Amino acid sequence: MATDDLMTVPQVLAELGGVSRRTFYRWREVGQGPSSLKLPNGEIRVWRSEFTAWLRRREEEVV
Repeated sequence: MATDDLMTVPQVLAELGGVSRRTFYRWREVGQGPSSLKLPNGEIRVWRSEFTAWLRRREEEVV
């Protein structure tokens, strides 16, 4: 059984090829970013499966 990793914001940004932190947070504010969760310490995490699904949805919108 595969495990689903929690990605940090820097990991998400790196996978997106250098999108800025501000852009990522703006996407979150307007509901266009991948679903994420806020940890008790205030840090944001994104499930890798949700990130992958979000990317697929973006690809479908472009095609």
